[in-house]
Amino acid sequence: MPVPQLVSKSLNGQPVSRHNHTHAHSQPQVQSHKHGHHQHAHSASAIPHTIRRTASQQLRFAPPPTQPSSHSLRRSSSSQNLHRSRSSQQLRPPTPHAGPSGSGQRSRHNSASSAHRPIIHPQQQVQPHVHQQIVHHNGHVHFQYSKCTGRKKALCIGINYKGQRRELRGCINDAHSVKRFLTSHWGYKNGDIVMLVDDSTNLRQMPTRRNILDAMRWLVKDAQPHDALFFHYSGHGGQVPDKDGDEVDGLDEAIYPVDYKKAGLIIDDEMHRIMVKFLPAGCRLTAVFDSCHSGTALDLPFIYHSNGRLKGNHVAPRAQAEKATNADVISFAGCRDDQTSADTIQGGMAVGAMSYAFVTSLTRKPTQSYQELLKSVRDILKQNYQQKPQLSSSHPINTSLRFII
Repeated sequence: MPVPQLVSKSLNGQPVSRHNHTHAHSQPQVQSHKHGHHQHAHSASAIPHTIRRTASQQLRFAPPPTQPSSHSLRRSSSSQNLHRSRSSQQLRPPTPHAGPSGSGQRSRHNSASSAHRPIIHPQQQVQPHVHQQIVHHNGHVHFQYSKCTGRKKALCIGINYKGQRRELRGCINDAHSVKRFLTSHWGYKNGDIVMLVDDSTNLRQMPTRRNILDAMRWLVKDAQPHDALFFHYSGHGGQVPDKDGDEVDGLDEAIYPVDYKKAGLIIDDEMHRIMVKFLPAGCRLTAVFDSCHSGTALDLPFIYHSNGRLKGNHVAPRAQAEKATNADVISFAGCRDDQTSADTIQGGMAVGAMSYAFVTSLTRKPTQSYQELLKSVRDILKQNYQQKPQLSSSHPINTSLRFII
């Protein structure tokens, strides 16, 4: 089949280059895209264009939504127009949702659907002798690996920025695909999953800045040791100048709510403060970011090579105490902080490259170590995309341990 075209996007309507262009907070124009390397100002006035994704699921803080529509995973396009073939792996959503056509489509290959996998519950996968251990350092307890046997809660956000200039196509599909993946393979219940998508008719289920922050608070509320919390974001991402000195590169990473032009962005400092900082020891938060510039979107200090080795601490020394947490927090991001993430097509559906790769890898092989999963996701993407998925954590972890959620 012909290789579809991968289109990079920016909020100002121009193709986004892979060069970093830092925009001052006072500048009126800011580019936002999944793949671009542009920095975005915090103020809403500094962001002239919105990003769009159709949303198919409703935001639920109490009653569970109805069966999610079958949407595939989707991310923002890279900053360059690239012809790339898609991986032959395909997610099997129930019924594809046709996202709105926009200037930022991602090319995709139709691939053969994978066979149905048996349901494997997290409890069956956990190895107690591995994940119940407490890690010590200099005589002090640092953190406890979560067994992920407690309550399971998830927040899935998909924003296509429908009707906005830099509209995306696969983000809502991504949110629905991740929800199906969690409920069918990992024991999550519909009533414990909140969906925020911008095709919802319920205002409380729209991925506005206020609703996203409220949903983040809901996710971590009353968290206990060995609970398993899951956060998924598919939409535009960007960077803004760091104002508090916690970033080694001087830039904060940010995500774009559907109303970012009026309400503003959500930066990594705020996400860390709400979802990471106050979690108890032994509680797991797993985050998956399918957006541009998302490598350290949760401000987790430790990042890993595909061989499992640490790359070093990526939080400025002055902020390490502030960013410390006792919880077991893991983040998989679609690309490095200086890269963009692709929006593409798989099996005839618009999806985000990272969401697709993450779900596909674990659907095909549920039992993997952290290192194996990182390598698998990278292998799925590397043939057709330049983005390099990242694994980060709140504490140094043994990446040969089995990954559980």
